[in-house]
Amino acid sequence: MQPFIPTERTQVRRLPERARYDRETVHAILDEGLIAHIGFVSGDQPFVIPTTYVRVDDVLYLHGSPASRMLRTLEKSVSVCATVTLLDGLVLARSAFHHSMNYRSVVVLGDAREVDDSAEKLRVFDALVEHIVPGRSADARPANDFELQFTKLLALPLNEASVKLRSGPPNDDAEDMSHPAWAGVIPLSLRASAPIGDGLGASTLAAPPYATGYARSPDAGGEGP
Repeated sequence: MQPFIPTERTQVRRLPERARYDRETVHAILDEGLIAHIGFVSGDQPFVIPTTYVRVDDVLYLHGSPASRMLRTLEKSVSVCATVTLLDGLVLARSAFHHSMNYRSVVVLGDAREVDDSAEKLRVFDALVEHIVPGRSADARPANDFELQFTKLLALPLNEASVKLRSGPPNDDAEDMSHPAWAGVIPLSLRASAPIGDGLGASTLAAPPYATGYARSPDAGGEGP
């Protein structure tokens, strides 16, 4: 896959050695994440709103209600910034200054279009369910015409994107190495607890394997709906 070409807007300038522009890394982070924070300006007021999303090939689809301020604004083809961040660890250094976090973050910039085609909407709905819980779309009832009409989808092409990440131990200064404080990394990850049924209807059945064994992983999403 061709890498993203850094633009004036996506070029990472602070700590550029942490930047990545290859599509494989961008896709992997988007596919593992669950929440995107969407930045936009409505009138003179900036907003940053969290929302669910799914990547299908080189398009990021954003999902929400037609009454959503964010989606009503973005359908007018205003510029949008979408950010997905995965937190991998807390980095504890010997000095307060060098404390940090291990993370992987994607920033996507561009103009979104509204998805009007019902067939495309239905495919993306299934892809969204699969992104959140792989295997679930085969069990869930597909969206009907009413639900398609009263749900808004926006498509944001992955044309301008960059990654910034950090991994590894703390970067202590040489003069601090003898300071008597523990230093290292506290790894963090998203872990699921045992599923809890609602006790109604078919939920009295045993929870399916995709619920009992739920985990986020780099291949949580993928190519094509």
